[in-house]
Amino acid sequence: SPGSRHSLYVGLTLSFLIKLVTCRCAHGKYAQKLLKDLFTNYTSALRPVEDTNNILNVTLQVTLSQIIDMDERNQILTAYLWIRQVWVDAYLKWNKDDYDGLDTIRIPSSYVWRPDIVLYNNADDHFTGSMDTNVVIRHDGQIMWDSPAITKSSCKVDVSFFPFDAQQCRFTYGSWTYNGNQLDILNALESADLADLVENVEWEILGMPAKKNIIQYGCCADPYPDVTYTLKLKRKASFYIFNLLIPCVMISFLAPLGFYLPADSGEKVSLGVTVMLALTVFQLLVAEIMPPSENVPLIGKYYIATMTMITASTALTIFIMNIHHCGPDAKPVPKWAKKVILQYMARMCFVYEVGENCMSPQPEKQEPPTVKNNCTMNGQAGTCREDCRQLLRNIEYIANCYRDQRATQKRTGEWKKVAKVLDRFFMWIFFIMVFFMSLLIMGKAI
Repeated sequence: SPGSRHSLYVGLTLSFLIKLVTCRCAHGKYAQKLLKDLFTNYTSALRPVEDTNNILNVTLQVTLSQIIDMDERNQILTAYLWIRQVWVDAYLKWNKDDYDGLDTIRIPSSYVWRPDIVLYNNADDHFTGSMDTNVVIRHDGQIMWDSPAITKSSCKVDVSFFPFDAQQCRFTYGSWTYNGNQLDILNALESADLADLVENVEWEILGMPAKKNIIQYGCCADPYPDVTYTLKLKRKASFYIFNLLIPCVMISFLAPLGFYLPADSGEKVSLGVTVMLALTVFQLLVAEIMPPSENVPLIGKYYIATMTMITASTALTIFIMNIHHCGPDAKPVPKWAKKVILQYMARMCFVYEVGENCMSPQPEKQEPPTVKNNCTMNGQAGTCREDCRQLLRNIEYIANCYRDQRATQKRTGEWKKVAKVLDRFFMWIFFIMVFFMSLLIMGKAI
């Protein structure tokens, strides 16, 4: 009947709960007894080996969880690691059948002996080590200690190719007091575990291989083994490309346009100085985040080259403006300058006068006719002789002034055309220089 089935179900459930509580109580009872038996005559001060001549093997495994910060200026890498150390304690063994099948216990790590494995290249001010978590002890004496740690390690940063650089930071772990004849370190894996890695916004993790080294220091005759993990990093350059590089390239292309500005505008030199100040600001931004090193970053070289080019362009602009504003007392344009600059270079740079094109040469302007003295003296015109001579002298004076003015205008116009041709020539030269410099720096990003 439904009532009997319900009563049977309730009875079975109560029976199971009673057995479970009884089992847990028994396990707790045996765990307390085991803890008391193991640590009755145990000391955590001595190396847990039966024979002092035996070498204690410690297996080390590192899991990289997160790269917290890379301080290039101080050359310090801050990382979050999970460190697992496994060794065998000869004095912490038991027969699990004597303790109701209890094969593992978890106790505070301060109860047992722990290897003094530290990070050799630690750069932390407080020298904080791993967290004091529990250890897991198996019945055969194997102890596994998993502890998280936030480490600050020294890392030699090479910024020669910043922001397209790659770095290698090393984590060297070894015993501080035990030599290789007392404690040996083994690699659990050929590389650190990166399965639980939190992706970093600035750095791409290429790998973290492990290598065991046996070093004999000058102070001691015994060898000291260590395990070195090499963290291979590659910088993600997108942030720096969009915030430092592309603005600099765009500003650099403004420098050659200073040659295109009309000389009478009065803003040619001001544009060069403004571009120079803008690049100086970007140069200071890069200098703030880079370590003081002899290796100049790639982007710093680009800034210096661009600033040098802008300095040269500003100096050339001043020189060309001097040519443009040659006064009426200036000497005529030399013949070689007329041939090289006003003919060949003007055609190369497509500089023509108004109404002139590349197909038809500029027509020569005709000079006013020379006034000749055709006044004849006869009897009827003798009375106006003096007036006629005075009039002719006046007309000749006006014609000479006109010729002098035209010659001065022509000479001044030639110098202005020389300045214009030089402006266009240097504009194309500097455009080509900026283009190839930008192409070179962008090619590093590919």
